[in-house]
Amino acid sequence: MRAVVHERYGPPEVLRLEEVAQPVPKDDEVLVRIHATTVNRTDCHIRGAKPFLWRLLGAGFLRPKQRLSGSDLAGEVVAAGAAVSEFSVGDHVFGTSGYRFGAHAEFICVPESARIAHKPAAMSFEEAASIADGAFAALASLKHVNLREGQKIVVYGASGAMGTAAVQLGKYLGAHVTAVCNTKNVELVRSLGADRVVDYTREDFNKGGETYDVVLDAVQKHSYRRSRGSLRRGGVYVATDLGFMWHVPLVALASRWIGDRKLVFSLGSPTKEDLLLVKELIEAGKYRAVIDRRYALEQVVEAARYVETGQKTGNVVLAVDGD
Repeated sequence: MRAVVHERYGPPEVLRLEEVAQPVPKDDEVLVRIHATTVNRTDCHIRGAKPFLWRLLGAGFLRPKQRLSGSDLAGEVVAAGAAVSEFSVGDHVFGTSGYRFGAHAEFICVPESARIAHKPAAMSFEEAASIADGAFAALASLKHVNLREGQKIVVYGASGAMGTAAVQLGKYLGAHVTAVCNTKNVELVRSLGADRVVDYTREDFNKGGETYDVVLDAVQKHSYRRSRGSLRRGGVYVATDLGFMWHVPLVALASRWIGDRKLVFSLGSPTKEDLLLVKELIEAGKYRAVIDRRYALEQVVEAARYVETGQKTGNVVLAVDGD
């Protein structure tokens, strides 16, 4: 089968398309023919080992432990192990392989208990593949701060994969959502349900006199220092990017003991139940996919270059089978 591999850390050019052996499912696994996958920010961080901390967290110190890249997926079950009961051959599924990776390929084996579920019928494979990354990251952060009905949240970077998810999930939880994005994405973000949209090229949300319960920095281009004055007493600033972990833990620790506003860092531990919740919201018309660009699997290097510009809107999808 065709798969995207990388045997060393580096820029997008270390990725290459190669013929590799097709996996065989174990008793508790399903074999999925992948129709669509994504290139996301985490893929790029790990491929480049940026920050270096990824090497210490299990990605591989000298070289990648996993040759095959990619985590998000949507496709069709083509074989199932003897112990599998939830899925059958022919089922359309979506979800993520997590840190097992291997989704930038024509086939993948995934445990039945993993974060995969039956694909919403009305969604295309490309739309379904784009769900897990942003939704899981946003849910982890909102759970971490226990966002509740009636609270006020700012989503900074509201047009990215995590940001578009956080806007929709924040509204589902009953919060008042202020979404911050650039000019070209104002109408998109408003259509996702944001109560207020701030164009950061024209306005600084910190200078409007409003105060908030939560500021979620979905792109790590803001800072706790800049937003501290916009947080209510007891308010929380959520940092989300591992690349900033060198200073975030120190500031987060200090904020626990000094002052009445907090900085927290959210990595999260997404579950299958999280995916099923998002699926329910999709089927109820309360959550939708946002796709910026589509590439063929052969264009993975070009797709990765674009993601690393930091300017993508929503998700970048790879069509694996050409459909």
